[in-house]
Amino acid sequence: MFITFSFLRLYPCSCNHPFLRSSFLKRIAVCGTLAFSLFLSACGGHQDDSQRVIASQQPQHLATETRKPQAPVGSYSAQSVSGHFAGYASVNQFIEEMAQKHGFERDYLRGLFSQAQRKNWTLRYLTKSDQAVKGKPFPGGWTRYRAKFVDEKHIVEAVDFAQNYSSALQRASRQYGVPEEYILAILAVETRFGGNVGNHRVIDALTTLSFDYARRGEYFQSELEKFLLMTRNEGLDPAEPVGSFAGAMGLGQFMPSSFLTWAVDFNMDGHRDLWDPEDAIGSIANYFAQHGWKSGQPVVTPLLTRGTVALEPGLKKQYTMAEIERAGLHPARPDNSEGPFHLLLLHHAGYDQYLIGHPDFYTITRYNHSVYYAMAVHELAQAIKQRL
Repeated sequence: MFITFSFLRLYPCSCNHPFLRSSFLKRIAVCGTLAFSLFLSACGGHQDDSQRVIASQQPQHLATETRKPQAPVGSYSAQSVSGHFAGYASVNQFIEEMAQKHGFERDYLRGLFSQAQRKNWTLRYLTKSDQAVKGKPFPGGWTRYRAKFVDEKHIVEAVDFAQNYSSALQRASRQYGVPEEYILAILAVETRFGGNVGNHRVIDALTTLSFDYARRGEYFQSELEKFLLMTRNEGLDPAEPVGSFAGAMGLGQFMPSSFLTWAVDFNMDGHRDLWDPEDAIGSIANYFAQHGWKSGQPVVTPLLTRGTVALEPGLKKQYTMAEIERAGLHPARPDNSEGPFHLLLLHHAGYDQYLIGHPDFYTITRYNHSVYYAMAVHELAQAIKQRL
């Protein structure tokens, strides 16, 4: 999800993986309206809301559950790690820490990591990405980025998904104060409503990046720890879930730490399952709410420009309205909202555009720390709203 790194993006998935089959086969009967969205269309009958324990009656901070840990799933056992990660002192140290800290059986983890596969393509890709020298923003970058997501295909799929899951979307919007169109836009941009959740085994991705990617190894070891806790808590075989090449999972592409903190059991079936459309809807809405979304507030305000702008744009700096106006920028429409604000710069084909980024815009960037990403989500949300 959200992904705090630009490389956690969209990759094609394999619908034939056994974990995906087990999560969605029971829903395939209603599939067929969206060729690109097998997962979302395949979700079957909805339980009436009156038969549920409405999640809004529970404090939002209880999104993570406190159930007694289950026994890990899978018949994994070995006295030492074999395979691609044999002889790694760092893997053995990690296993020892998981045993002492969380009570995992050492032989179970040795057997599991003996099955893990090193993802050499991922390491080559990230090495190349790390070595790339960032230059000045390319003219027209926003125009090209926008075209990938704000188009008729994404809008039509969003409308179809909204029709299939109208009850869950309305309930999430009421409970968390997040408009339906923004939940839909995240699902569209991240995975096309489950049509593109990734085809990399999460255990392979996270093990590779934990122990063979030195620059971010500490971060990914933390995510691997959270992934093993997640699968144990939810009764999943850790070798089965698939996701992006960096370990993001489900329709909303949550990393394991985000799953443990913000995922919710929105369909109230006793499990948090981000491959389930209703749980994904509730989890995205909860994520936004917990990161400060304020219902009814502006997201961006276009600015009129006079002359050269000396202020630094982006997410690192914040400005008052007075500072923005002193720099020769003025709101294109009346704006009485309180700051501080972020100054946004979009490189269109042929011209540049400045905007004010309000607090709700910043909330979107907590999902993915990119101005272009958040702007694409916002514009797609507005286009979807016009069709709902």
